[in-house]
Amino acid sequence: MKLQLKADLGLLLVTFFWGASILLTKIGLEGIEEYNLIALRFIIAFLLSGLIFYKHLFKVDFKTVKYAFILASVLFIVYIFATFGTKYTSVSNAGFLLCLTVIFIPILSAIFLKHIPEKKVIVGIFLTIIGIGLLTLTSEFKIGNGDIFCILSALFYAIHVIITGSVTKHVNSIALGVIQLGFVGLFSLIFSFIIETPKLPSTTNSWLIILALSIFCTAIAFIVQVIAQQYTTPTHTGLIFSLEPVFSAGFAFVFTGETLTGKGYLGATLILVSVLIAEVDFKGLLRVGVRRNVE
Repeated sequence: MKLQLKADLGLLLVTFFWGASILLTKIGLEGIEEYNLIALRFIIAFLLSGLIFYKHLFKVDFKTVKYAFILASVLFIVYIFATFGTKYTSVSNAGFLLCLTVIFIPILSAIFLKHIPEKKVIVGIFLTIIGIGLLTLTSEFKIGNGDIFCILSALFYAIHVIITGSVTKHVNSIALGVIQLGFVGLFSLIFSFIIETPKLPSTTNSWLIILALSIFCTAIAFIVQVIAQQYTTPTHTGLIFSLEPVFSAGFAFVFTGETLTGKGYLGATLILVSVLIAEVDFKGLLRVGVRRNVE
């Protein structure tokens, strides 16, 4: 099996885990409070990742810790909005709205980095706006708090991606990622002590959900992503990650019987199409097709 195919399958597994994480989070919140859940998820993920990548932690310097702190601060906000959003909206809505990061990245890059977005991205943004309206607006033209939280989570994750792209050039990226997980866990624990009454899960099911979120959806997902992205293309990565809302909607349907309205399905489809438009290198695919025909 070729390395790129193995890498793509690895990223598909990561996407599968992320799709499952939305449903797991929603179920987990029935027995444990929000910051408490995030804290347990990231502390366990940090310990496991640190155990696997301990050699990289020997290379840590002040600059790495500083960048990890900055990134973790943004990622903490991402997960606050994602967790509360998942609590107050449907699993399907959360899945499709959280993937809007792909659309927000070129918008923010244009604003702050002066990178002019391609025409296809502008088309994707237009379709996204229509899709969000169809997916989230009620008959009274109101949008739910959970949907707003998910959109904000996607926005802050786009900020996180842009900052990550600029700082990973200067430090060990694996050490940066591992320490970042630890900081998110620490921030969540502090907020849990201030706002909530932190506790360990009291049931077997709660423990299984926390461990699944920590081990599979965070630690293993992080490790596989770091390794796999070295052997595949950004286009492949983006396309595979765009399947996350499909997995989340599938899990919601299979395990809870959750479905969307006809308007909701149309909106979800437009969002997914907009993500694909933004990610696919159509010119590159055309060049490959022409070259193969010539050969």
